[in-house]
Amino acid sequence: MLVQLVDADGQTCWGKAGALGALLRAGLPVPDGFVIPIAAYRAAVAELDLGRLTGEPGGVEAARQAIETRPLPGALRDALARALGALGEVAVAVRSSAGNEDTARTSAAGQHESVLAVQGLDQVALAVATCWASLYSRGAVAYRDAPAPGRAPVAPVMGVLIQRHLDAEASGVMFTSGGAGQATVIEASWGLGPSIVGGILTPDTYRVTADGTVARYVADKRTRLDRDGTRLVTRQVLASDRLTATLDDATAARLARLGHSVAVALGGPRDVEWAILDARTWVLQARPITAALPPPRSPSAPGDCSATLTGTPGSRGTATGTTRIVRGPSDFHRVRPGDILICPWTDPGWTPLLRIAAGVVTETGGVLSHAAIIARERGTPAVLGIPDATRMLREGTTTTIDGTAGTVTTTHV
Repeated sequence: MLVQLVDADGQTCWGKAGALGALLRAGLPVPDGFVIPIAAYRAAVAELDLGRLTGEPGGVEAARQAIETRPLPGALRDALARALGALGEVAVAVRSSAGNEDTARTSAAGQHESVLAVQGLDQVALAVATCWASLYSRGAVAYRDAPAPGRAPVAPVMGVLIQRHLDAEASGVMFTSGGAGQATVIEASWGLGPSIVGGILTPDTYRVTADGTVARYVADKRTRLDRDGTRLVTRQVLASDRLTATLDDATAARLARLGHSVAVALGGPRDVEWAILDARTWVLQARPITAALPPPRSPSAPGDCSATLTGTPGSRGTATGTTRIVRGPSDFHRVRPGDILICPWTDPGWTPLLRIAAGVVTETGGVLSHAAIIARERGTPAVLGIPDATRMLREGTTTTIDGTAGTVTTTHV
């Protein structure tokens, strides 16, 4: 009923778990674990008639609730109990491996749930149901429904990956080199990775060329995410560490070499999530790169407008529209097609807005965050990491963003 992670493949467990299984078989460092395959998901929800539910008004939310509140089948709970016992009753990470996730055309970055720091059978069972139910979250549905060239519809179905949880001292994301002359791009910060992939802080950035040369940009890393028992807690970073580089050059170069090994094993450039614990680097995820990065930040001359702000180029292209300050979901209803979103950061719940916004500006986040990846897939220009943008820009004015140069100009500030 369960599949050991080393045996996982894309046919039975989908892309995320299948890629990690291939890396384990290649001898690369991936935390051990197991997978609830897609057949187990289908069996567990067979009696819910999800097709009928989702065809009715309000049915998507009803489907989500039906999955989340349905107890796991007894045989699956028994298999989970045995597998968790074999891991040693340690804290685990419970992560989605959905049908449209981590494919060559669709990343579904951040659209489905991951639950970290889970311990004990009952909590793992709840986390599995949470992952399954996230197939019908607002963001996941909007992502599936959005048109994309060359993308065939995929039925909502999910494997679930359960791995030993790592209390990372540092973590991040890297885009491996795409070929000769291209650099590996790494983003890093202290603690666990959701702070980086979720875009709620601006991470350090490293560019490692083929000859091992490292260029770095060190950010002001104010918070970190850590495990406290079975909870995740956000803590203030020590003042002495806020402007200290997360990685030294030797570690960044070593990460780039690991990224190259991942790309070779999986047959092409990869978007890799990684973590460092006790001086050992682990691979947590490796998905195809679905959209190319914009060029790195470079100086840009101001135009004729009264102010120009500069941030990190997040998604190529330019857009002009009405400035809309969006601080959270309570502001979503005010967004109109063609608006320029100015927000602290975005998370998967904001995905529907990326279908109508002309462009996005965030106060925090890096170019490898989930929101930036989705913006590039959508072709939505984005500029990231402009501190206090929601305060400096005024609602209702006209804003032009250049996601290639990383600039934001407005008639009034």
